[in-house]
Amino acid sequence: MMISAVSTPEGGVSLPLDNDEVDTRHGPILYMEDVSVSFDGFRALNHLSLYIDDGELRCLIGPNGAGKTTLMDVITGKTKPNSGSVFFGQTIDLLQLDEPAIAQAGICRKFQKPSIFDALTVFENLELALKTDKRTWPTLFHRLTGEQRDRIQDVLQLIALSGQQRQLAGALSHGQKQWLEIGMLLMQNPKVMLVDEPIAGMTHQEVERTAELLLTLQGQHSIVVVEHDMEFVRSIARKVTVLHEGSVLTEGTMDEVQNDPRVIQVYLGG
Repeated sequence: MMISAVSTPEGGVSLPLDNDEVDTRHGPILYMEDVSVSFDGFRALNHLSLYIDDGELRCLIGPNGAGKTTLMDVITGKTKPNSGSVFFGQTIDLLQLDEPAIAQAGICRKFQKPSIFDALTVFENLELALKTDKRTWPTLFHRLTGEQRDRIQDVLQLIALSGQQRQLAGALSHGQKQWLEIGMLLMQNPKVMLVDEPIAGMTHQEVERTAELLLTLQGQHSIVVVEHDMEFVRSIARKVTVLHEGSVLTEGTMDEVQNDPRVIQVYLGG
């Protein structure tokens, strides 16, 4: 599927055909400016502005109803805002693209509940996630190249599932299923990964492994993590954004936001 032509901030037109073309030379890889979203009179996002740098690992925190899910919905095209702008690099206007086009452009999302194929093996799940022609005829006759097999093996090693590659995905532990879904996203070579509550339901050991995985991926990908577990956030985040009532309340290191009186009042319960 081709991505439709999109406007640039200067009013020109760009045709993003591959995520390698994302222009980050003069600014962040992802930015939202003055974005507002209303549902039946409730303002889920309220003039929100957010900037994510190329290769950055950013954590988003905030109380329920702060706008975290709506923010991700806007970035991935699930929800169109009432006002504001959302750009991927300098030239790709995400508000002009639908969800599949945004995914193809290089932005992927992991939901809290793993979306894997239980009846397929771990290897087959990763194979299915390859960025290839998904039309029926090419899929029926597709054979893995040596490069593709190497890519799958690299991802298996990265997500610590090399020993389970022939195991049915449905038999994995909860944490392993989460890692497999992250691996499926990595097979698409995304520029930006949106990760929603990745450690919910994990054991302590799985939480530690997930932190190691995300820290390994930063720099290669821009990662936005929504999480409620403050100990986990502290273990991975250099910069934390706090949302409240649909706007950015503050940003900074974990120590800075935890000691901010506004954060203590609205979120941390101090």
